[in-house]
This record gives sequence, structure tokens and C-alpha cells, in this order.
Amino acid sequence: MHRAAASRWAHVAERLPAHLDELTGPSTGTVELPLHLAWSGLRHFEISDEQLLLGLYRIVLTNGLHEDLTRYLNAELLVRHWPRLRTAVGKPVRTCWEQRFPELVAAAAA
Repeated sequence: MHRAAASRWAHVAERLPAHLDELTGPSTGTVELPLHLAWSGLRHFEISDEQLLLGLYRIVLTNGLHEDLTRYLNAELLVRHWPRLRTAVGKPVRTCWEQRFPELVAAAAA
């Protein structure tokens, strides 16, 4: 990644958990995002609805702080849906997550 781009997105890598098992968010039910994540539009996401789940994860992956990542993301669901999520989050976020967690690269290749 170009140096200027790397510094612009350094905050993404800094907020990541050390291990995927720190992502202990819900795997069922409805999630209500706080206003600092969902300041306009939809704030309630039903996890069983794949489109809503992908929207929830895109918001949290792109805008969430470390505490948001561990609270709202579920490691198993993240890995399962990573092949679709990786294209929704943009290259800087995708690159940071895949560099930290090789299991996401493997999920995308499967």
C-alpha cells in the first residue's frame, strides 16, 4: 500500500482485535446500532436476514471503534460472510483485516 494511503488508513489497523475470537457479537436476534455508527437511516438489524446482516457488518467494519467491533461482530459470522463483505468494505479495510487474519483470506478463496 502506498505510504500516504497507509497512513490515511492506519486507524483501521489500530482498532482491530488481536484475535478473531474477541469478536463475540450476537449470532441471532436483532442488533440496534448506536448513533455514532448509524447516524442516518437504519439502526436495527435482524441477524437472520442476510442482507441486513451484511449491512450491519459493513457499517461496523468501516466505522466501528475497537469496542464496536468486539461488541457487534461475531467471528463465525464474519468468516462465513467474508467473501461478500470483503467487496463491500473497500480495499483499505479489506486489506487491514486480511493482513491481520489469514482465515479471512482462506474463507474468500473457498
